[in-house]
Amino acid sequence: MKNLRLRGVSSVEFTFEILVLVPLLLGTGIIGVNMVKNLQTTQVARDVGHMFARGINFGQPGNLTVVGNLGQNLGLNTAGGGSAEVILSAVTYVDDNACAGAGEADTHGVHTGACTNYGNWVFQQRVTIGNPSVRSSNYGAPLTSGPTGVPMNADGTITLANYCTYAGARANFSGVNPYSIVNGQAQGLPSGQVLYIAEAAAYGYNMQPFVNNAVSYSWGIF
Repeated sequence: MKNLRLRGVSSVEFTFEILVLVPLLLGTGIIGVNMVKNLQTTQVARDVGHMFARGINFGQPGNLTVVGNLGQNLGLNTAGGGSAEVILSAVTYVDDNACAGAGEADTHGVHTGACTNYGNWVFQQRVTIGNPSVRSSNYGAPLTSGPTGVPMNADGTITLANYCTYAGARANFSGVNPYSIVNGQAQGLPSGQVLYIAEAAAYGYNMQPFVNNAVSYSWGIF
């Protein structure tokens, strides 16, 4: 009689275990898939960043096709939309030489007050491929409207005169010292050096409470 009263207990125990094990198994799978997406995002940022730093024109359909192929596993749609995004930025530091090139320096080559962005990092170019709503750039974006908005060309480039004088061209970028002479030794970057920044982001898979609002992100400086 005792054994009869315990019949079915193992089934009940197994049912309760399944309630815990199945979500854990699914959560582990989702986390693993997102880890793969992170690796793919890193690869896309690196590959497209190399192309950008070598002067590839992403206004040409053939070059966009290459980018689309690189990011197809992330859902990158080069025509817009999709579930991934690539943000490309060319930034430079505005020093006296840049101000002089923009015609905003005195006869001694020293910047004047009209060189608004002296001492700041600014955008020379910004190109966004894919879905711009996936993630915003860590380095800001050129402000193109309002009294300080900077004019941009169709290919995302900004002229020397404009990125020196319009505050809207400033980038949220720091950590790299510009060219300078300290104790007779050159330090930092050469005057006029351009840094190329590639950022890639993609939506991941969500499963609460394990993964919520998953977005893979990677960046590189070239």
